Amino acid sequence: MKAEEFDKIFDDNEEDIIDYIDLSTKRRPNLEPKRINIDFPAWMVKKLDEEAQHIGVSRQAIIKTWLADKLMQNEHHKVAL
Repeated sequence: MKAEEFDKIFDDNEEDIIDYIDLSTKRRPNLEPKRINIDFPAWMVKKLDEEAQHIGVSRQAIIKTWLADKLMQNEHHKVAL
């Protein structure tokens, strides 16, 4: 299918375009996982596990959430200055 045909189907809302998209090659720019290793003191791992269990998520989820919150908070602070 040519791009013009695809655009017309999308623009005219003639039908669902999902059938025309190959999702096997989809990417999420800047959201691809990148594995890292990090060492924490035992007390910190214990506290992380306690908090994760309290909330009902994994240790990894709580670390990623807290880091994302802090990074966004810092970004907003920079913009405000």
